[in-house]
Amino acid sequence: MKAIRKAVIPAAGFGTRFLPFTRAVPKEMIPLVDKPVIQYVVEEAAAAGITEILIVTSSGKNAIQDHFHPGSALEARLNASGKKELLAELAAIDALADIHYVYQHQLNGLGDAVTRARAFVGNEPFALLLGDTVLSGSRPVIGQLIEAYERTGEAVVALEEVPREKVNRYGIADAVLQDDRLYSIRALVEKPDPATAPGNLAIASRYVFTPEIFAALDRTGRGKGGEIQLTDAMKLQLEHRPLYGLRFEGRRHDIGNKLEFLKSTVEFGLRRPEFHDAFAAFLREIIRHEP
Repeated sequence: MKAIRKAVIPAAGFGTRFLPFTRAVPKEMIPLVDKPVIQYVVEEAAAAGITEILIVTSSGKNAIQDHFHPGSALEARLNASGKKELLAELAAIDALADIHYVYQHQLNGLGDAVTRARAFVGNEPFALLLGDTVLSGSRPVIGQLIEAYERTGEAVVALEEVPREKVNRYGIADAVLQDDRLYSIRALVEKPDPATAPGNLAIASRYVFTPEIFAALDRTGRGKGGEIQLTDAMKLQLEHRPLYGLRFEGRRHDIGNKLEFLKSTVEFGLRRPEFHDAFAAFLREIIRHEP
């Protein structure tokens, strides 16, 4: 079994749910405290042992590339002003992984974005992490999926329990528990009616695939919204290969949702020791004066 050393991060979408901010700034650059969302995603991959990352981007998203490339003028200024801690922080970003880029010229869906990684991936298994969703926990979530792949030798997706009344917002897995948190997936249903949904285990923006997913994508026609849907390709692959799901340990933060972004900003702010006490006191004061 080949080790997983590559990851793909789709980051080409318009981010319409965050307009007008995303009119000029990629949604993946939305900050949680002082780090853009996509940096959290790259850090998760690097912490799981990923050494090469492909970011699938599109026109107008140069800010992503600029963030992960050394800025000599900025670093020279920081060096001249003796700001060694900031210099070290920027150097740590540069050292996370070897980052490559490919363009998705027409935004034809997540499945199409994954096809852009074919040459980068080659004949290797790979991790897929959506660039607008942060998953936090004591262990990198993609690392948990990699461990499940090493046990099964098959594709694995992250699963999260969601409230039954909200299953129509997600792709839902019809799955059978194998052991502990590992499930065998029998079927996938995209945004089902809560009354007929096969369960409440939602696909949660992290995947480990074998290269066979590309053959499935080649056979996938345009689905919802006229786009190539990754879920449709996974259904095709499921006809020939097992697919597993892992109910991961940790929390998902969907930054593409404005309300969830506000919640995540508060949560991540409170996690910072230098801000916690003053920020918590401020929040208590705000709530106390709320009508």
